Amino acid sequence: MNKLLFQGLENMKGHKRAIVIPDVHFPLEHQPAINCVIEAIKMVKPNRFVCLGDIGEWKSVSPFKYKRRRRPPLEYVIKEVEKEAEAVNKGLDQFDNALKAVKCTEKHMIEGNHDNWLNFFVEEYPYIDKYLFKNIVNLKDRGYKYYPYGKFVKLGKLYMYHGGHYSTINHTRQHAQNLGKNILYGHTHDVQRSGVTHVDGAHHAFSLGCLKDMTAEANLWLRGRTTNWAHAFAIIDWFSNGDFRLDVIDITNGKTFVWGKEINGNKE
Repeated sequence: MNKLLFQGLENMKGHKRAIVIPDVHFPLEHQPAINCVIEAIKMVKPNRFVCLGDIGEWKSVSPFKYKRRRRPPLEYVIKEVEKEAEAVNKGLDQFDNALKAVKCTEKHMIEGNHDNWLNFFVEEYPYIDKYLFKNIVNLKDRGYKYYPYGKFVKLGKLYMYHGGHYSTINHTRQHAQNLGKNILYGHTHDVQRSGVTHVDGAHHAFSLGCLKDMTAEANLWLRGRTTNWAHAFAIIDWFSNGDFRLDVIDITNGKTFVWGKEINGNKE
């Protein structure tokens, strides 16, 4: 779809256009991929923005961090949480500043499993609820609508959630087959699409990859295991009846194309 057609769609009454991002895992983000998204926001000028979750890595409260060790005193953990929160908020500012510049005010934040680790942490220490995920990243002040982990967002005829309800190597097919709805999610860090037909028509599932640093050094927990992860984000346009056009924008080595224009996220 060319730029002129996109501009025509933009003028349609009630037309919605979104940029959707998958797992970023600040402070383990891949900055060139982030730069590509920021430039795309400037070009596309969405009026809707969706984060599919795991905006933060939240290693400070990972249930695996002290698996074979005793957890240190709370005041030590709090220092690590606050340091990580500072990095996550600074990273989220990049998106919010770009969205503000194009006057995008409809923003949706879906909680990921990593984000939910903060909520588990607060369950252990219920008197520090300022460390709940929705609070520590200031979602209310930022203007985001918040969706707890595992909840679905329905926008037109497309559902979105963080991911993880169904797995296997063909996880998109499992989602489309079991849910019987069009569904977009992250979590798996790979790009995949499958469709199945039910009595009410065809439904498609999309896995959107990630925006995190995919190097072995940033993912020691993989212990050298290779992955099929990929950097990507989505541009979605909705028609007035709820139908949609979803374009997965793959990012290769910090570079991509949007509307025929090359974006090089590696440039300073």
